[in-house]
Amino acid sequence: MIEAPAEEPRELRRPDGVDVQAVSRTYATRRGRVIALERMTLQAARDEVIAVVGPSGCGKTTLLELICGLQRPDAGTIAAPPAALMPQRDLLLPWLGALDNAVLALRAKGVPRDEARAQAEPWLARFGLAEFEHAKPAELSGGMRQRVSFLRTLLSGKPVLAPHDVEEAVVLADRVVVMSPRPGRAVVELEVELPRPRRRTDAGVVELRERALHALGVPS
Repeated sequence: MIEAPAEEPRELRRPDGVDVQAVSRTYATRRGRVIALERMTLQAARDEVIAVVGPSGCGKTTLLELICGLQRPDAGTIAAPPAALMPQRDLLLPWLGALDNAVLALRAKGVPRDEARAQAEPWLARFGLAEFEHAKPAELSGGMRQRVSFLRTLLSGKPVLAPHDVEEAVVLADRVVVMSPRPGRAVVELEVELPRPRRRTDAGVVELRERALHALGVPS
C-alpha cells in the first residue's frame, strides 16, 4: 500500500493485484503547476499482463513509479504488491542469446542455469520468440529486444506494468489501457482475447491496433 486512507480500506475487487483508484499527481515547475495524472483508475489481476499506452507526456511513467512506490499520489489510493519497473532501454547483454538474457534475473537469485532456462522457455514461446532463443540482441528487432527485456523483468518474481508501443501492447498483453493526453487518465480498455503466440500481421492484432490508435486520435 502506497497511501493508507484514514478509513478502513475496502476489499479489492481483484485480490493480490493492482488497484489504482482516482489517483492524481501534480508537479511544480518554473512555469507553474503541471497536472500529470487526474483521477486515473486502473485495476490488474495477479498474473494479468497489462500494457499502458498513450501520447508522450501523458503520465505513463508517473503512473508506474507511483505503483512501484517511487512517488506518492496527491489524491486517490493505490494498493499493489512490490513491483518492478522495466526501463524503456532494453539493456540486454550483447554477448548472450535471447534465452540467457531473459534468465539473468533468475541466475542472479542463484537459480542454476538449466533450471532457469527451463522456467523461461515456455514464456519465450508465449511471446513468439521460441525460434530466437540463441539469437544475440544485434540479431533481434527492436520489438523482440523489448520482449526479452520484459520477460527478464517478469521472471524477477515481481508484478510488472510496462509501457509499450501500440502494436507490441496488443501482441503481448491480456489487456491494453489507453491513456488520454496530459492530464493522463484511462479512456479506453481493450481486452485482447487472442491465442498466443501472436504476430503483428494477425487480423485480430491489426484490428485491436486500429481501435487503440483510434482511441489515441491517430488516423489509420
